[in-house]
Amino acid sequence: MEGPRRFAVVGGGIAGVTCAEQLAAEFPSEDIYLMTASPVIKAVTNFKQVSKTLEEFDVEEQPSSLLEKRYPNIKVIQSGVKQLKSAEHKIYTEDGKAYTYDKVCLCAGAKPKLIAEGNPYVLGIRDTDSAQAFQKNLAQAERIVVVGNGGIALELVYEIQGCEVIWAIKDKAIGNTFFDAGAAEFLLPKLTAGSRETPMECKRTKYTLEESKEKGGPAGASDTLGSALGPDWHEGLHLKGTKEFSHKVHIEILCEVKKIHLQQEFIKLHQTSLTFPKGEENVGADEVLWPVYVELTNGKIYGCNFVVSATGVVPNVEPFLDGNNFAVGEDGGLKVDRHMHTSLPDVYAAGDICTAAWEPSPVWHQMRLWTQARQMGWYAAKCMAADAAGESIDTDFSFELFAHVTKFFNYKVVVLGKYNAQGLGSDHELMLRCTKGHEYVKVVMQNGRMMGAVLIGETDLEETFENLILNQMDLSAYGEDLLNPDIDIEDYFD
Repeated sequence: MEGPRRFAVVGGGIAGVTCAEQLAAEFPSEDIYLMTASPVIKAVTNFKQVSKTLEEFDVEEQPSSLLEKRYPNIKVIQSGVKQLKSAEHKIYTEDGKAYTYDKVCLCAGAKPKLIAEGNPYVLGIRDTDSAQAFQKNLAQAERIVVVGNGGIALELVYEIQGCEVIWAIKDKAIGNTFFDAGAAEFLLPKLTAGSRETPMECKRTKYTLEESKEKGGPAGASDTLGSALGPDWHEGLHLKGTKEFSHKVHIEILCEVKKIHLQQEFIKLHQTSLTFPKGEENVGADEVLWPVYVELTNGKIYGCNFVVSATGVVPNVEPFLDGNNFAVGEDGGLKVDRHMHTSLPDVYAAGDICTAAWEPSPVWHQMRLWTQARQMGWYAAKCMAADAAGESIDTDFSFELFAHVTKFFNYKVVVLGKYNAQGLGSDHELMLRCTKGHEYVKVVMQNGRMMGAVLIGETDLEETFENLILNQMDLSAYGEDLLNPDIDIEDYFD
């Protein structure tokens, strides 16, 4: 049994590492425990505050020894957590040890929502390990089915070459987590373009992972949770299938996976599977025998080499629920109040594992993204420190406005506020400005006030729009001129 420590953090992803670093800085003479199942941690590097609420940073996988060098008072315990006994303020790790804490922050992230558990032909993509398993399989693939409509699916489909891709999405338009149908239309030509322009130099993360020690088992069958991928995870991976042509993507909209059949099961069904559509029409029955078949809810069946499940994540709460009476949100996360405190005394949570259960600002919402993991981890540490000192603390500014910057299809993409009119009901209007192949600007207006925006391309409007959303100024007088490219909007509102 180790002596009591004031602070422990569980999880070596962005939220956990940020939380531990902040605690280590606030309490330089105390040891901070960081427990993680993985030998590498995720560190934020090249952090840049782009505007009041927008931030850019790289994420680097580093051996945990580097973190201990930077902060000598962080003690990394490389072991998964077996159980949390919150009443006793103890954490039991897989290696049989127990640690006592005064306050703990749970940052164990989330795991991929797999469409079929335990099927060797279904790969979940969420982290660097699974991305490498994916690449191994793709090298032999002639056709894959991608399921999901978030950022990872979008990037994946864009990057894959030399392989037929059937993309099944439950929405009407691609990229629904980030865009509306208009933005999807703007991006689609990039998806179907025959040749690929040379990508702009990539300024964000490069992933390197030491060769995993355990060999054997099908690629992708690793059960240990790696850390989540960010927007550049495909950099440095050669996403090329076996066929010589470049892009072949067919999108099946408004459908989900009904069932996945292995080859033997499919043969017994006496059903017909379809060839890759030419143009919009399915040409007919497929003569090829595939290792796995995907039956969609629209009645179509496609054979393929494997299925990529990119259908989002589920908070990784399992190890902590046993014997603890946590309040859990509808999305499965641990509910936290506006000080990142769970429903149990001295237990905080941050990042993908938690569900924001406070009354949010009208233009902020939770989304399981790296930016929010970093903000929540930092803020949780501040709250733990304030609490330990018996002081009060204001809600952090980063929860005032939802703001995220990323890249899709080589375009810079900024999303602000209620960019998809989330929760605004029918009482809102949209204004659009679009130059094909160059930029796409959409603002969401309600009662003359700007509530959200999507900016694709180099628009240089993010700071102006951020201010307009934050100060809720009445813009009705400007009408359509708000997006008139001949009017320099910044001059009005600086």
